[in-house]
Amino acid sequence: MLERLNQAMEHIERNLGQRIEVAELARIAVTSEYHFRRLFSALAGMPLSEYIRRRRLTVAGAEVLGGERTLLDVAMRYGYGSGEAFARAFRALHGVGPGEARRTGAALRSQPRMSFRLIVEGSTDMRYRVVQKPEFRVVGPKTRVPLVHEGMNPAIVSFIRGIGRETLQRLEELGELGAPSDREPRGIVAVTDDVSESRAEGTELDYLHAVVTEAPAPEGMETLTIPAGTWAVFESSGEFPRALQYLWRDVYTQWFPSNPYRSVPGPELLRTRVSEDGTRADAELWIRVEREAE
Repeated sequence: MLERLNQAMEHIERNLGQRIEVAELARIAVTSEYHFRRLFSALAGMPLSEYIRRRRLTVAGAEVLGGERTLLDVAMRYGYGSGEAFARAFRALHGVGPGEARRTGAALRSQPRMSFRLIVEGSTDMRYRVVQKPEFRVVGPKTRVPLVHEGMNPAIVSFIRGIGRETLQRLEELGELGAPSDREPRGIVAVTDDVSESRAEGTELDYLHAVVTEAPAPEGMETLTIPAGTWAVFESSGEFPRALQYLWRDVYTQWFPSNPYRSVPGPELLRTRVSEDGTRADAELWIRVEREAE
């Protein structure tokens, strides 16, 4: 998988002056567009579109300083429809316009080429299983929050704190309805859905503080129906909140590249149990998957 990802990175480098289609990158990596975007953002720490933009403007910056082409030629060479559009993008990355950079020889920012290799650090104990699950529903309070890549999400923390004790008790009661096998994952889970394809910092997603149940949603709560499918379930234990913050990252940077599965669009579920002293946590992350084509 990592070899194919690096072939896709080579394709980006060869085509910085042209339109780069995510579908072609996914074809080279022998995976889906959805999974390629998710995997790239986890490995690179930024959305794919942002990396391509930075690489284009890095290489364009070298040509601006080189002075062999006019600024308009450089703009057209790297896919900008006008000198003005190029100047805006150039300034956004480098902090200076292309004309001024050429006149003064200003220092420019650089986005290095990326390549990927697998390093297993063993910093956390992660266990997994793959399960088939029929269609099920989650019920709970819902909100729309911005995506935060590192640390706690303040909007989610604020939302959870605003949920009253009575609502939480009602949720726990709903989670006890039905057969135990129908309620997995058990207890209150964090459900994220409708995430932007770019997964850029600040884009919005749906968040539900919910339980798996067949009961109808009480007033003030919403229902999300999740279709039948295959799930990879990851269990991790470690220091809180680090164990939670790194679980998703480790799944995409360590597990997916070395296993014959890819993620598919849909909600993700996270169940967390924090120790009484608040220093450690057990986490269970559910991600929809399908087997990669042979």
